[in-house]
Amino acid sequence: MTTTDHRTGPAVRVVLADDEAMIRAGVCAILAAEPGIEVVAEAADGREAVELTLRHRPDVVLLDIRMPRLDGLRAASELRRVAPDTAVVMLTTFSEDEYIARALDSGASGFLLKAGDPRELIAGVRAVADGAACLSPEVARRVITRLGDGRLSRATEARRALEPLTGREREVVALVADGLSNAEIAHRLHVVEGTVKAHVSAVLARLGLRNRVQLAILAYEADTAPRP
Repeated sequence: MTTTDHRTGPAVRVVLADDEAMIRAGVCAILAAEPGIEVVAEAADGREAVELTLRHRPDVVLLDIRMPRLDGLRAASELRRVAPDTAVVMLTTFSEDEYIARALDSGASGFLLKAGDPRELIAGVRAVADGAACLSPEVARRVITRLGDGRLSRATEARRALEPLTGREREVVALVADGLSNAEIAHRLHVVEGTVKAHVSAVLARLGLRNRVQLAILAYEADTAPRP
């Protein structure tokens, strides 16, 4: 049964996966104190997270990276295949570039650090549930720093990739890059939310991208160098 908060509408339903019981308890306490967010199940490993996701069909799955049976990165890839409508957020202590890159490649919509402000966790859960993406400030800085290497060549490639898009699709891509959710983009463009979802899905398919984070990075790369 879906609970409803009178201020926020239907609650954002979350499955949490972490092999440390104390971490699960802490994260659940943070989320439980926030109106409109409900943890519907907890998992101690990645395989259980996939099974519980299929059973409960949550809006968001929070995954630790290092877990037994199936680690968070492989669980994210599996969830993208079997539950594509569920947003995945990596919640971890590890901020190494390799983990960030692999998480985004696996289809995760967000990457948050356990050491971050609890408000980042709450905002991130709400953002991905609403169709946006989320990166903790430290992770965002690392991504942008990495994008700075080889900036000119990647900017040219990114612009070339975006050239086939229609004018409206380019508008949607720009707003995705600004971090807006589907609802916010719909309001900005004066269209229904379903139209925005269709545009985003079409663009991701045409460009061969897995999620909004990769689309936002591509849009960032396209604007990182002066146009000739």
